[in-house]
Amino acid sequence: WRNPRCNGRLPPGSMGLPLVGETFQFFSPDASFDIPRFIRDRLTRYGPIFKTSVVGHPVVVSADEELNHMVFQQEGELFQSWYPDSFVEILGRDNVGEQNRTMFKYLKNVVLRYFGPESLKESILRDVQRAVCSSLCTWSTLPAVELKEAVSTMVFELSASKLLGLEPSRSKVLRKSFFDFVRGLISFPLYLPGTAYYACMQGRMSAMEVLQQVLEERTRSAEAAGGGEARCHGDFLDYVVQEITKEKPVLTEGMALDLLFVLLFASFHTTSLAITLAVKLLTDNPRVLEELMVEHETILNQREAGGESDGDRVTWKEYKSMTFTSQVINETVRLANIAPGIFRKTLKDVQFRGYTIPAGWGVMVCPLAVHLNPDIYPDPLTFNPSRFKG
Repeated sequence: WRNPRCNGRLPPGSMGLPLVGETFQFFSPDASFDIPRFIRDRLTRYGPIFKTSVVGHPVVVSADEELNHMVFQQEGELFQSWYPDSFVEILGRDNVGEQNRTMFKYLKNVVLRYFGPESLKESILRDVQRAVCSSLCTWSTLPAVELKEAVSTMVFELSASKLLGLEPSRSKVLRKSFFDFVRGLISFPLYLPGTAYYACMQGRMSAMEVLQQVLEERTRSAEAAGGGEARCHGDFLDYVVQEITKEKPVLTEGMALDLLFVLLFASFHTTSLAITLAVKLLTDNPRVLEELMVEHETILNQREAGGESDGDRVTWKEYKSMTFTSQVINETVRLANIAPGIFRKTLKDVQFRGYTIPAGWGVMVCPLAVHLNPDIYPDPLTFNPSRFKG
């Protein structure tokens, strides 16, 4: 296990112990705002590309911007979406990342049909503004607000509405299941009562029960309507039901449930993290906040001067004109560590800078290691949206 077979030179690194590799170190808690210690220590010792073994699988970890770019550019040719087995159990055996290239493209098109640019322009922007305004009105009546929890609830209710058509009262049980799931997401995969991983899996099972119930209700409704009114709710679930009730469906019920689960998780978890961090960063940096307010106040003044107001609704033109807002978002995402690692698997031997990554090995792209690289982003822990200017 120490020296895996390879038709070339492997990147430096350690394969750890037999069977478990470096799994214990990989899942060790790290509350630092910086690069996780597991990655940071090995970057110092081996450089930006190193090998390891996690949950029984050989993996090459990349903190190299050029290799990361290559991994995403060559998807389908040299690499494919992949997760270690423990992550597959968490996200579902039929999740998007476990599908072949053709099915992956099909599922991607199903998602983009509802969440593509036109939908963003015509309805999602409006719905997001409505949800934010409603939440701000509610929060203004409270003596104090626990921001992280309040933002998570707001984003989850919006996601549940857009994906499943659920009202806040009904999404409450589903929200609790997802919160339990998230708390144990990055934990050692030991399925025993009392462990974080056990709580995570219990949360997933509870969430899947609710999703299955909602899907069955909507499918029965569509069948009763003869399919002619299958898209009357205006949510993403309409598209899913339309696909699984075709005469020769490509999308199975299991795939549909895992797709809904992953989309709901991804939409609320990453967004709520970024929003919460953005508020903190803006609070800690009043000059940035002032510049952001000036940009928004300029838009409001232009509305009054031009007489082109669409009520209080943010128009697509106004949204696209928010250049500094976009810089703030990009800088927040850079610092947020939303995705600690993005996994892919090699389809064939991959050559890079004299190293060989064998076919079938995992590759873990580490965005944060690039985002906090001082050679790419000077003074990387400083919140500086202007670094994205131009």
